[in-house]
Amino acid sequence: IEKADNLKIIARAGVGVDNVDVNAATKKGIMVVNAPESTSITVAEHTMGLILSTIRKIAIADKSTKAGKWEKKAFMGMELRNKTLGVIGMGRIGSQVVNRCKAFEMDAIAYDPYLPPEVAKNMGVELYEDIEDVLTRADVITIHVPLTPETEHSISTEQFKMMKDTALIFNCARGGVIDEDALYEALTTGEILGAGLDVYEEEPAKDNKLFELDNIVCTPHIAASTKEAQRDAAIIVANEVITLFKGDMPKNIINMPRMNNSEFEETNNYLELCEKLGSFISQSTSSPIKKLEITYKGEIAKLPNRELFTRTILQGILNPITETAVNAVNATTVAKSRGISITEAVSDDSEGYETMIKVSAKTKSGEMSADGTYLHEPKIIKINGYWVDVKPEGNMFIAKYKDIPGSIGAIGTKFGEQNINIGIMQVGRDSSGGEAIMILTLDEPATKEAVEQIKQLENVYDATSLTL
Repeated sequence: IEKADNLKIIARAGVGVDNVDVNAATKKGIMVVNAPESTSITVAEHTMGLILSTIRKIAIADKSTKAGKWEKKAFMGMELRNKTLGVIGMGRIGSQVVNRCKAFEMDAIAYDPYLPPEVAKNMGVELYEDIEDVLTRADVITIHVPLTPETEHSISTEQFKMMKDTALIFNCARGGVIDEDALYEALTTGEILGAGLDVYEEEPAKDNKLFELDNIVCTPHIAASTKEAQRDAAIIVANEVITLFKGDMPKNIINMPRMNNSEFEETNNYLELCEKLGSFISQSTSSPIKKLEITYKGEIAKLPNRELFTRTILQGILNPITETAVNAVNATTVAKSRGISITEAVSDDSEGYETMIKVSAKTKSGEMSADGTYLHEPKIIKINGYWVDVKPEGNMFIAKYKDIPGSIGAIGTKFGEQNINIGIMQVGRDSSGGEAIMILTLDEPATKEAVEQIKQLENVYDATSLTL
């Protein structure tokens, strides 16, 4: 990319762009596009294949029959009819799996903290606020979420103990969401009945101990590998290239396009700030965002392309919580599909800064806001009205706490016990003894254990970790 001085676009004929240095491309103004809709049906169908193969023991029956055996009694299966499907992540693929399972006369329940209940109801899905409710009720569990610090090993020993001993679990999303050691234990001790995997914590997965078991069906990350999906992906990205060179904007942009005007540098600085603000807000809220208020203050309020800034804020909000990539083109559509209402406002009062952007998110549990500006780099200068000076990058931690002696030390002690080093600390408060906010930049991500222990501290109201 560094040497590709004439390169205008990189087109990935598929969904994942892990093999493209998107940041490097963005810095050179090179557009990166993909084909996110090309594999939804294919992956959903592969999920169904794993489900049917497991519940009817097709794979091991095939192996036995080809070995010259005739073991009809050994392969007693179950019907899908009247069983309960539990979907973790109701994105594009999860929704397609629901549609197919409905044809098998299954009931559908789901956990997706970012899906509005009315949307789930229209799909014929009963939505639960806690993942535990889905895990305890479902007969067939299928995972369709991205791999993030929050979802990594989100299905582990504790979760398997919640499941029925007849439960089946499937993962065609991302390796690492399921703790494979815990899965092995659950399958060998009878905590669950069976499983199906297409993705693994380490790939190629050639020496995985799960391969020793007969009650799991494994495939080598081929859920998206069909002739139709590959054809569709190729056609989609070819059309994206054609669209660009016709002078129009492609649909599936991963990063921001080259700006052919004098505002290129300034606009891209603001876009970087917008994406950071959105991601910060998204990862700082634990409930679905119902309403988003964006206020542009100062010089940025005078620019004509504020819609692009709003879309980029939405991109930052949605990417940490959606299964497939959200870009500036589809961000508004995705936000509306999740029931997020968006309002914009402008103001001349930028509180002493040339430009400020305020993003305020309202959820059922309260409101979270962040104000940012650009001073040679993106800066967050207010959080929930408290003045701070935060560079939004790296491993971060936020806590709301009572501002009394010992509160900060207690939080620091918990990180010390987990051998996590604090690089930078910022605090904001209104008055001594009142509510305050702490923002930490850590040398490594905060562990779930550390966050939970801090939440239990007497003077801590809330705490969360995030990665920017």
